[in-house]
Amino acid sequence: MNRREFFAPTAAGAVVSAVAASQFDLGLITAASAQVGMEPLGGQPPAGSTCSIKDFDYQIKHQRAFEAVLWNMPAIAIYSFRRAAFTDLGMKDNDIIAYSATATPKLEAITANSTTPYISAFTDLRKGPVVLEVPVAGPDGSLYGQVVDAWQFTIADVGPTGLDKGQGGKLLFTPPDFKGTVPDGYIHVPSPNYRIAFAFRSVPAPGKSTADAYQYSKRLRMYYLSEAANPAQQKFVDPANMRYPTLPFYDERHFEDMHAIMSVEPVREHDKIMMGMIKSLGIEKGKPMTPDDTAKRAMRQAAIDAWFYLQSWYDNFPASKLYWPDRHYASLLQTDDNRTFTFTYDDRIDLIERAAEYFWCTYMPKELTDNPGTQYFMAIADKNGTLLEAGKTYKIDVPKDMPVKQFWALTVYDRATCSFIYSNSNRTTLSSYDLDKMKKSADGGVTIYTGPKAPDGLESNWIPTSGKRPLPAMRCYGPTEALNNKTFKLPDFELVG
Repeated sequence: MNRREFFAPTAAGAVVSAVAASQFDLGLITAASAQVGMEPLGGQPPAGSTCSIKDFDYQIKHQRAFEAVLWNMPAIAIYSFRRAAFTDLGMKDNDIIAYSATATPKLEAITANSTTPYISAFTDLRKGPVVLEVPVAGPDGSLYGQVVDAWQFTIADVGPTGLDKGQGGKLLFTPPDFKGTVPDGYIHVPSPNYRIAFAFRSVPAPGKSTADAYQYSKRLRMYYLSEAANPAQQKFVDPANMRYPTLPFYDERHFEDMHAIMSVEPVREHDKIMMGMIKSLGIEKGKPMTPDDTAKRAMRQAAIDAWFYLQSWYDNFPASKLYWPDRHYASLLQTDDNRTFTFTYDDRIDLIERAAEYFWCTYMPKELTDNPGTQYFMAIADKNGTLLEAGKTYKIDVPKDMPVKQFWALTVYDRATCSFIYSNSNRTTLSSYDLDKMKKSADGGVTIYTGPKAPDGLESNWIPTSGKRPLPAMRCYGPTEALNNKTFKLPDFELVG
């Protein structure tokens, strides 16, 4: 049926229907004319837009590499310890590092302490469950520290406030695919990853020395459960006089380490998107690393850019996160909203805040309680809120009665690396253990200086910076209620010259 047949069913209405049909045709033409020049709502950029990207291949790979560095920060920081132990110290799984003395700058590690000796070890649960024998805490000493998985998330706190409650015992670590039965007499610790590591401090008991703490630490034992009936003699490595370079790399080597991690560990559901993204960089689980030339350039620059970004994050530290609103200190232990260090929520993972925390700290507790066993305060700026600078001398007045049950220790790190500063004296720390060697103030407190040169006559009160930008940290072991409830306030650093 054509339009004229539809509108002209009878002869009587033929003339009227023909006119109506002509008007209908005219309406279609008018409507069509009105649509000329119209565009869909959306679907393309605004008129006149131009593309800012000249090389999409590089841009995409750089973006993905940059985000991958932030995402991978907890894992890379702990893997770097393992890499250095195996390549630089000649260790293998289940060997134990036991420092016979407090650490010097040769321990190139993120915000390490140099007041109590360290103990550390690594193992691989792909070879089966692993036993860690922990000694009883008592008059001979005690241990404090954490066992972490490959993502550096704590799976066991150890010591008087840990799983063993200071009573010692045998911790049994099992791999993610463990289907066996845990024998009687073990404290079971399931691991979500295959490679695990621990770091403990050997805390001297009252009246005991660092040498005593070292001997106490050698009571630890680590071996595979399959060897429990007849464990091999425990091997200890003492790196006190050795260089132990554990810092992450911020160049293309960062991604080589990333590949070494991802090739071994299970992929968690919430990491699948990132795993898909790094595939474009030539990093794929279970396959050799195969970056093309563009990916190599992008990865190198992205690692560099990520380092600068995280440095700027602390240069612009949120005032709301300062420990005391009228001071310029940040707690080293920056938790998520759940007072833990995973930064994982039901609806998101905060990659930036997680990366920032693991950029300047390793081996966090499982959660931060209202009354932690230790508190660490990082000086973000001086008394006037000015960022601390290289080549300048600063001082802090440490009160006579610091709110600690055990001891306090002021360590000054290189802001660039968050690690100890090399110097002729190798002094990195002054603590309450050094009070007899320092000059006291009139009120019984001490003033400690940090800078490139000691003030005249005050060498015993000085921590050298060797021209580095300083990152001072006040450690408080056994903080009292006054420190935990913030009624005590630590004086700020002041510029001397």
